[in-house]
Amino acid sequence: MALSKQEWLALEAKAYKLRLDLLETTYQAGSGHIGGGSSVLDILTILYYKYMNIRIEDPKWEERDRCIVSKGHAGIAYAPLLVDLGWNDPEQLKTFNLTGSKMGIHLDSNKVVGVDASTGSLGHGLSIGVGTALAAQLQGKSFSTYVVLGDGELDEGSNWEAAMSASHFVQTGRMKGSSLITIVDRNGAMIDGKTEDIMKLEPLADKFTAFGFQTLVIDGHSLPALSAAIDTALATDDKPTCIIADTVKAQGFGSKAGDFRWHYGAIDGAGYEQAKKDQTAYYEGRKAIAEKEGV
Repeated sequence: MALSKQEWLALEAKAYKLRLDLLETTYQAGSGHIGGGSSVLDILTILYYKYMNIRIEDPKWEERDRCIVSKGHAGIAYAPLLVDLGWNDPEQLKTFNLTGSKMGIHLDSNKVVGVDASTGSLGHGLSIGVGTALAAQLQGKSFSTYVVLGDGELDEGSNWEAAMSASHFVQTGRMKGSSLITIVDRNGAMIDGKTEDIMKLEPLADKFTAFGFQTLVIDGHSLPALSAAIDTALATDDKPTCIIADTVKAQGFGSKAGDFRWHYGAIDGAGYEQAKKDQTAYYEGRKAIAEKEGV
């Protein structure tokens, strides 16, 4: 169902708050994965605040939808969201990635409430997601599993084994297509440079289609585009769906946006103040679009 103007504006406000929380967490931690955290944030926002069937009062509810954040280094964006939901103590963000903290740079499902899978080793999230979706079918449950992949981790062959098995299980009736929805945070960059310079992924959409997926390519920073794609995925049972969300590394961070060197970085006092201004300007621009185009 299309986003109403009211929903759109509310989600934009939530994403803005979480971007500021990401910035604050990075500043207090002394460093963090700014680039991949900011590129994936709109995806996580719309999943948790519009689509996922969860209970705030019961984060371990058995019927809940699952989210496997395979790009585990996005924890610096994911942790503030899990705090905002009320599942974790806000004070924990002040110790993010510091010695003795429950919140390491890759969030541990045994320590951080709401994390459905520990994903410290990249490339395994889709395999976990396929298993989770199969478990839903076997147990007669209706929950969906969302898997959020980084594009750089698609260099790992385990992703393609998982994709092949997902399609096979759907075709043989052992899993519903709508029970597994894959979203690729396609920011085009990784720690060492641009993905197409390190290990070419294109034509990425054709690859997922060849593996038996319904493949949708969208603007990953457009909440209406994300909403429409997820609606399509949830209405499709004869194939698993992969949403390739085109995003920008370090989106909203002014001149840092699109620069792979901000995959990971530290922000000092002056940089922190400038980043807050950049994020506010970015939010105001997005809000203006929602005000103009929303219905």
